[in-house]
Amino acid sequence: MKGGKPLVGEVVIGGAKNAALGILAAATMTDEMVTIDNLPDIRDINVMLQAIEGIGANVVHSASHEVKITSRNIHAMNVDNEYIRRIRASYYLLGALLGKYHRAQVALPGGCNIGSRPIDQHIKGFKALGAKVSIGQDMICVEAEHLRGSHIYLDVVSVGATINIMLAASMAEGRTIIENVAKEPHVVDVANFLNSMGANIKGAGTDIIRIVGVEKLHGSVYSIIPDQIEAGTFMFAAAATKGDVLIKNVIPKHLESISAKLIEIGAEVEEFDDAVRVVAAKRLGRTQVKTLPYPGFPTDMQPQMTVLLALSHGASTVSESIFENRFMYVDELFKMGAQIKVEGNTAHIDGVESLIGATVFAPDLRAGAALVIAGLAAKGYTMVQQIHYIERGYETFEKKLQLLGADIEKVEVDDPKAVRKFQMRVG
Repeated sequence: MKGGKPLVGEVVIGGAKNAALGILAAATMTDEMVTIDNLPDIRDINVMLQAIEGIGANVVHSASHEVKITSRNIHAMNVDNEYIRRIRASYYLLGALLGKYHRAQVALPGGCNIGSRPIDQHIKGFKALGAKVSIGQDMICVEAEHLRGSHIYLDVVSVGATINIMLAASMAEGRTIIENVAKEPHVVDVANFLNSMGANIKGAGTDIIRIVGVEKLHGSVYSIIPDQIEAGTFMFAAAATKGDVLIKNVIPKHLESISAKLIEIGAEVEEFDDAVRVVAAKRLGRTQVKTLPYPGFPTDMQPQMTVLLALSHGASTVSESIFENRFMYVDELFKMGAQIKVEGNTAHIDGVESLIGATVFAPDLRAGAALVIAGLAAKGYTMVQQIHYIERGYETFEKKLQLLGADIEKVEVDDPKAVRKFQMRVG
């Protein structure tokens, strides 16, 4: 890409990846057909669909961003292939299959290398519901003769554990109360989807979720919420390039912590019913940021925030309280002239006037998107390699940026002719 151009125009945000993964797992819990709309066409989603097909579900791509899933012929409770090991949310199939079939065996999940993400709270919840849990040969196995409701207190706020326990408990006998739960929008969306299939879940989005188990779930037609992290990424891209972008198909309330920080450092944020507009006509200011569970500032927006502050006036700090390895991308920003010092879980940032284009490597999904933002704001040419990470969570990222005026193109890394052709075209 060649940086230095403000992003201007409109962009449409897709469905929420993290909600979709939980909803796809939940879709296996009914024998009837489920229609899911606003499904993002990204690598993690397609891997999850392959996994569901692999255990016997029928998956039909009925329209763009829509699938119909019928799971009455599920015959295997063992989910293990080279693809499923790459996505963290594969563990949602544990809760879904345990709830419906009382047993499941799933490959231990992978995903981005951003630190330890233990599944001890998932296991605690499954055991409280009456399941036996065993781990061996990179597989986790859960099974239960009977699932019975229970009172579960999560030791730490965990999105994954909240969703997984909620899936299993929705078909357990009796009442389940889960305390100290995650309140993220995608937790609420999975609960709403389960309720649309006949589950009885109350309190999603608060500190306590109450579930009355039901014997069976039925079919549903459901549309996934917009992706708050994709929206936030484009909000920060607009601000970093001193642009003017209308971000459409969003829920502004889900973006409040992001909007608040942008306003605090001097950007203009205008909210509409289902859109936000971000304008940054000048260099922005400094601030302090700490990532927290929702409704706090999202850890998935931390790298994008750091890039923006690296280009802002003054000294800022960004503290990471969720994952311990989330600053691996800082070495890549050094190559571009950023002044950032990481001490423990805090990045100390001295803003610079501009960044310089360089060849950088995406270490994970959100850091990859942040490095693209850095390249769009930098002087000269930037090449971001290992974009398979970015494709895990952003649909047609470069095309959406092109529509906003960015000089960006996806090329094969070992094709110097394509690189030269791009450079000749953009000048």
